[in-house]
Amino acid sequence: MDPLLILALLAMGTFGGFAAGLLGIGGGMVLVPFITMIFTARGFPDHLVVHMAIATALGVILFTSMSSVRAHHKHGAVLWPVVKLLAPGIVIGSWIGPWIGKQMDTAVLAFFFGCFVAFSATQMLIGKKPAAARELPGKAGMFSMGGLIGVLSGLVGAGGGFVSVPFMTRCNIRIHNAVATSAALGFPIALSGTLSNVYYGWGEPGLPAWSLGFIYLPALAIIVAASVIMAPLGARAAHKMPVRQLQRIFAVILYALAGYMFWKAVN
Repeated sequence: MDPLLILALLAMGTFGGFAAGLLGIGGGMVLVPFITMIFTARGFPDHLVVHMAIATALGVILFTSMSSVRAHHKHGAVLWPVVKLLAPGIVIGSWIGPWIGKQMDTAVLAFFFGCFVAFSATQMLIGKKPAAARELPGKAGMFSMGGLIGVLSGLVGAGGGFVSVPFMTRCNIRIHNAVATSAALGFPIALSGTLSNVYYGWGEPGLPAWSLGFIYLPALAIIVAASVIMAPLGARAAHKMPVRQLQRIFAVILYALAGYMFWKAVN
């Protein structure tokens, strides 16, 4: 593999892993546009690049979630009863999300991803915390919310933090606990979504060598090598420093990445 490509993938893993631990976002929103750029530059089929980028990003989250959640757990911040209630719906939704994505044209999927990233960047830039207006819903409500988080995450290759964190803070959960719990939810999201992308991408015509379903294994391995190191560093930083300024910086970066995905949708 080209040494410059390896360096680029390592840089993505470093940045995405730190973002995953710091903000509980799973890193997918950062990784997908960059992976799309690289796959496009390498001449992968246009109708597959976005699907493969999303699938590969979900595979990365499978590893970064385990790395970051250990750091959050050491601080006693993960609310495991909440994880237990949301996980069943998340597993089902995360399996369905890639199936929905497979039915979508790559331009439509790129546009949808761009909208999701732009919305998430706006949330981050404004930084308005939802008013804590209620308690967590019952088992049926938590299952339904988990399903929504899972479908959206499986569709766009994200860890679900931009849905789960506002939901939990609105339900009177402290922001640090919400971020830590969101990081823990990243594992069932990524596990189900990764298996779904392998299943629905298996035997897809035009996939390059070293693909496992829609997942491109060389990119996955290199990004993971960097991200699993940086995710716990981001998680520790989340407990030691105010993240407001960093949120604004990430928001600007996300706007640029959303712009690229909009451009990809029309070209």
